[in-house]
Amino acid sequence: MRLKSIKLKHYRNYEQAQLKFDPYLNLIIGDNAQGKTNLLEAVYVSGFGKSFRTNKESELVGFNRDMAYVSIEIERDNHIVDRIEYRINHQSKKEFLINGINITKISELLGSINLILFYPDDLKLIKDSPVERRRFLNRELSHISKIYCGDIIEYNRILLQRNELLKKIQSSKDWYDMLDVYDEQLSEKGSRIIAKRMSFTEKLNRISHEIHSNLTESKENLTIQYVTTVKNLDNYDKIKGDLIDQLNKQREVDIRRGFTSVGPHRDDLDILVNDINIKSFGSQGQQRTAALSLKLSEIEIVKEEVGEYPILLLDDVMSELDIKRQRDLIYALKDVQTIVTTTDLKNLLDDYINNGKIIEIEHGSVLNT
Repeated sequence: MRLKSIKLKHYRNYEQAQLKFDPYLNLIIGDNAQGKTNLLEAVYVSGFGKSFRTNKESELVGFNRDMAYVSIEIERDNHIVDRIEYRINHQSKKEFLINGINITKISELLGSINLILFYPDDLKLIKDSPVERRRFLNRELSHISKIYCGDIIEYNRILLQRNELLKKIQSSKDWYDMLDVYDEQLSEKGSRIIAKRMSFTEKLNRISHEIHSNLTESKENLTIQYVTTVKNLDNYDKIKGDLIDQLNKQREVDIRRGFTSVGPHRDDLDILVNDINIKSFGSQGQQRTAALSLKLSEIEIVKEEVGEYPILLLDDVMSELDIKRQRDLIYALKDVQTIVTTTDLKNLLDDYINNGKIIEIEHGSVLNT
């Protein structure tokens, strides 16, 4: 899969812009606050239906403008070209089209373009809270599985309703029997989510272990483990039964606290290097190398799942990596279309620069296309 071109109108600081991309390497260069990340964001929204930078989508609309418009063209490995368009107004109302056909649900958009974003905050994935690692799992799985996307949306809806019910029970036991209904629904969706996450984590562990070994010249062994309160993980039925049992056992605790204390919304990933949990005990270098291994693993997992490489967006990541890690990353990406933002080419390897298309951005304008 390749990103062929993009058009923007009234998107953040872009009045109007249009550019074509190299099928392999694109270097977006410019000073800070010129619009480099805005360009990557516009591409990202085309694939995920939302920004990775803000929840206020009205911010995507240019100053004193009514609506932002973005259109991208992608070419698949079978040479079929698709166009994805979207409009966002100041009320955050969105409209997406694929080849001119309106998309009514964001879940229908997922998978239309396979994207992986790597930006500085991803380097914190290892040491930040479990929320970030669950978000990582949900994002990647939703992008390769519309069924998972639907399950996680439905699970969160049921979870919210159960938590509201728990608060009602605090003041009136008349609502107590309703918990059976919600526990059944929550365990049904939750067990599917856990099973899918387990399968994904097994692939992530296998691929990242090999990548990390290459990055560290076989000096370190990376292990990724899915952490859940569910003990019996043999199959869907046993996961569901275990989850229902735990919800029943925790009922009184949940009622006192007013929230649901067990389920996939509380799970995490353990990331170990040489059997040591590097979330707490790893060096910064180990954490960055592990984060890099995870992102590179995503590329291979997408390739396995959908049959073609995704498009990789690197937002000012190179400056965070030393020359060795840059070289390792560049070598790993030789078959992947990559769009890189940077403020200064001197931070990059010469052979990397020479093989890429350089696109200069200044004040929301593309100086060369």
